[in-house]
Amino acid sequence: MEETDFTYHLLNTIDYPADLRRLSTDQLPELCDELRHRIIEVLAEHPGHLASSLGAVEITVALHYVFDTPNDRIVWDVGHQAYAHKILTGRRDAFDTNRQLGGLRPFPSPAESEYDSCVCGHASNSISVGLGMAVAARMQGNTQRKVAVVIGDGAMSGGLAFEGLNNVASTPNDMLIILNDNNMSIDRSVGGMKQYLLRLHTSKWYNRFRFKTARGLDRMGLLNEKRKNAILRLNNSLKSLITREQNIFEGLNIRYFGPANGHDVVRLVHMLQRIKDMSGPKLLHIHTVKGKGYEAAEKNAALWHAPGMFDPKTGERIKDASTQPQPPKFQTVFGETLLELAKANDKIVGITPAMPSGCSMDIMMEAMPDRTFDVGIAEGHAVTLAAGMAKDGLLPFCNIYSSFAQRAYDNIIHDVAIGSLRVVLCLDRAGLVGEDGPTHHGAFDIPALRTVPNLTICSPMDEPELRNMMYTAQLPSTTGPWVIRYPRGKGSTPEWRTPMQAITIGTGRKLHSGNRVCVLSLGPVGVTVQKAINATAEKLEGQVAHYDMRFVKPLDEDIMREVAAADYERIITVEDGSLQGGFGSAVAEWLADHGCTTPLHRLGLPDHFVEHGPAKDLYRIVGLDEDSIISNF
Repeated sequence: MEETDFTYHLLNTIDYPADLRRLSTDQLPELCDELRHRIIEVLAEHPGHLASSLGAVEITVALHYVFDTPNDRIVWDVGHQAYAHKILTGRRDAFDTNRQLGGLRPFPSPAESEYDSCVCGHASNSISVGLGMAVAARMQGNTQRKVAVVIGDGAMSGGLAFEGLNNVASTPNDMLIILNDNNMSIDRSVGGMKQYLLRLHTSKWYNRFRFKTARGLDRMGLLNEKRKNAILRLNNSLKSLITREQNIFEGLNIRYFGPANGHDVVRLVHMLQRIKDMSGPKLLHIHTVKGKGYEAAEKNAALWHAPGMFDPKTGERIKDASTQPQPPKFQTVFGETLLELAKANDKIVGITPAMPSGCSMDIMMEAMPDRTFDVGIAEGHAVTLAAGMAKDGLLPFCNIYSSFAQRAYDNIIHDVAIGSLRVVLCLDRAGLVGEDGPTHHGAFDIPALRTVPNLTICSPMDEPELRNMMYTAQLPSTTGPWVIRYPRGKGSTPEWRTPMQAITIGTGRKLHSGNRVCVLSLGPVGVTVQKAINATAEKLEGQVAHYDMRFVKPLDEDIMREVAAADYERIITVEDGSLQGGFGSAVAEWLADHGCTTPLHRLGLPDHFVEHGPAKDLYRIVGLDEDSIISNF
């Protein structure tokens, strides 16, 4: 691939899908090549989700070629497969700003384009959203509007997808579900649905017979709603006789087409043209290759899901060239520590909803495959599975990204907290995650969980503290469920492999003495506070006290009494979560309940969704960088 010689003959003529529809079908394969080249070219320098979007190029082109977007709705599930969609819908020239501060959003968003039908940063919502749109169009008499959802990257393993399928089968609609089956989520897909899709096949004779019969009945006006279900039941019986296997989708009275080659764009166009006007719900099953068209990504789709910067010619990933010792990622520390603890405690098991490499549970998974469980994109199930294990004597460490854990809120309360079961919830990606934006920022876990009885909630300031918290959580003397929240990316301590020590639950630590201002911090933002204190040491020596509280529930009441009794001008709380109901609110409540009148100033995430960009820029914008903290001393 020679960057300097490549010309976008077709792509540069397409500003919107209307331009795409003026091409002949014979030109579409060339357009797909150009789209794929553009995605690789941009992401090599501006990192993003590469492999998923490469695998969805042909279905994107086919959908916009056949459907009348934006009047017709396309719902992406999940949104990281929609880069070709962005390029074709008015954002071609701005695509190199994708995920950058002030640039294009990381995932489709109606706030950015009318072609983006809904927010789709998380998985498994497409069928429910699409059905809602189809019902709305029908109820408002919009008979021309078509709704197509593209569900891929393992999203069909999510419980909401099954809830949607169940309702699709019983609600009048004409929506089209496209199952983009690449046998992957971020890591390789797991579970019964994966195995079923691998086995699923349809007789070519049966497909031709069914399609011709349906078209004939439709032309004769016999394929109405009343007859459709009876015909589908006949289809199912006939299918079972021919293929010896029941089709789960047709068993739900959803007409099934496929499997089809998801990289044959001309064939996809013809199939979509034939089925888009059929009445009733339909499912087109396509097989695609995650990373299609880029050899390195095809060989290792998990690694190239979001590879960072790379050389587009050689496929070599560009890594930090620094020769200085670098702090590890919190994720690496979690994975290494979990394996270390599991070797010493045979009751420990690991659970993750489709994120073994992202959260580093793959370290234990490789060493102890029989004690680690990847449950697919199913956060609620992950928590309740952990509850069942804990009830009968195991000690589950259940690792879920903070923003994904929002979908398991009831499970945490109902299945874990009420029974006070020993489940250790490790909330990865807490705080601002950076370029993935508001759907992925871990802003709300403390306010959501702080009011739940029986939970112990803590956050480590650095990597050794994460190890100590994990160690304490699994000790025989520790009871009840724990929540340990920590951020994405590198910490602050290159030498982190210190011996683990037990922490007394609900205790903080005093890091710096002062007599004028008192700072109470929670989590890794405490490192920034310490840097701010050190930077002002000459000017403010002896004026700023700093406590790393470590626990938001329970609060260290000894520290709180000490702070309340001191003669401080003001107390400052600093956290990397939402101010509304967060750590600062817990401190404010304690001070109010105990009659402390010292002025309190809270720093944290504001009461609005924070957009995307490099994390350091976002923390500066919300006032949690070193200079902003200094300005409050």
